[in-house]
Amino acid sequence: MQGFERFSSDFVRQYGLTHAQFDIIATLGNTCGMPYKELGQKTLITKGTLTGVIERLEQKGLVRRERCPHDKRSYSVRLSVEGEQVFHDVFPKLTRQGQQLFEGYTEDDFVRLENSLAGLKQAIANGHS
Repeated sequence: MQGFERFSSDFVRQYGLTHAQFDIIATLGNTCGMPYKELGQKTLITKGTLTGVIERLEQKGLVRRERCPHDKRSYSVRLSVEGEQVFHDVFPKLTRQGQQLFEGYTEDDFVRLENSLAGLKQAIANGHS
């Protein structure tokens, strides 16, 4: 997984973004935005780090923060027009690059991997090694 993260980080760096910044853009893409808490849960970025990353994206003009209408203490984050453009430009390119990495694998390979991971998840949930 770290290898793929390095691959994607190197790719998005070409667009002046860090891995965390692009993770937020990709998560917000095709949505009308979401509260900080939900964004943190979906990206697994800690609250303190998330705030800094969003501030830098806001400085770049790629996201907008807005107070949540139902909870004035909370903020929601959404892509700006420029952020939407970055999402629609970069996300498909990264997806195509990722597909090339996995083109040597068959559907059966992915089914076996998914089953193995499901078994590992179940073993962890049951407390067995």
